[in-house]
Amino acid sequence: MAYLNPAGEFTRDQRYIATRITADGRDGFPVEAGRYRLVVSRACPWANRAIIVRRLLGLENALSMGVTGPTHDERSWTFDLDPDGRDPVLGIERLQEAFLKRYPDYDKGITVPAIVDVPTGEVVTNDFPQITLDLSLEWTAFHRDGAPRLWPDELREEMDQVNAVVFKNVNNGVYRAGFAGTQEAYEKAYDRLFARLDWLSERLGRQRYLVGDQITEADVRLFTTLVRFDAVYHGHFKCNRQKLSEMPVLWAYARDLFQTPGFGDTIDFTHIKRHYYQVHRDVNPSGIVPSGPDPSTWTTAHGREELGGRPFGDGTPPPPPPASEAVQESA
Repeated sequence: MAYLNPAGEFTRDQRYIATRITADGRDGFPVEAGRYRLVVSRACPWANRAIIVRRLLGLENALSMGVTGPTHDERSWTFDLDPDGRDPVLGIERLQEAFLKRYPDYDKGITVPAIVDVPTGEVVTNDFPQITLDLSLEWTAFHRDGAPRLWPDELREEMDQVNAVVFKNVNNGVYRAGFAGTQEAYEKAYDRLFARLDWLSERLGRQRYLVGDQITEADVRLFTTLVRFDAVYHGHFKCNRQKLSEMPVLWAYARDLFQTPGFGDTIDFTHIKRHYYQVHRDVNPSGIVPSGPDPSTWTTAHGREELGGRPFGDGTPPPPPPASEAVQESA
């Protein structure tokens, strides 16, 4: 599979299945406990958002989760972590099967996260920004007691503004650098990325969280890129002006979130490194996966409590993940 764009700038294919699962079922898919399965990879930052939001909101009993292996081929993600190589609920070997079940001529990306309708085995949506928004606003009947408000009404406009620039220059910015096919395209993406990281450092130097005084989805979206930065983006994607661990404010902010229940307990650094270094063979032809960095540094003191803020607002931390969903290896 080729990821580098020989013409220059990397452009993400954002043609996602826009069907929504809503409280009123207006798209034909009403919110129902036990009906749907969230399919994720722990390697993928976009899927990691959904894993974290599901944990914070306490939707484990309402929305089951299937976890693919960290690597894939041109056909799609596979369930090679399960004993017989099949998802135990959907009974399929590849996520591709759920997409083709609904759209036999589907010709776009087979991406995670994806939500599958269990009774029919058909994919419902892989629109990752909408998935997490709907988990917050449409699945409220199944939120745990004490679930945080990840999309507060009074912060929505500011969150939309911050999320837009973070997506363009950071979340997707690292890919624009890593998959650039020309020096000019790479340098343009590199400059935009670090200019935005400097902006974020200044912003987060005076407040504990990205928007408001509690964790919102804006923090979730930034975290999933930052937590992969030193392990993958710094070297593999040539985002190497500095490591995250050399940017004091962002490093402290990221560790603060990592040590917050629902964040660090979703992270599998082994899966993350295996995916990027083994799948992107045009970037890393040898497929060799680096041994470092040392994940234990993520648990060191960060001092962000001094900035105040209430991590979960008027809510409470989520309980530990179910044993069946606990990360087994994170080094």
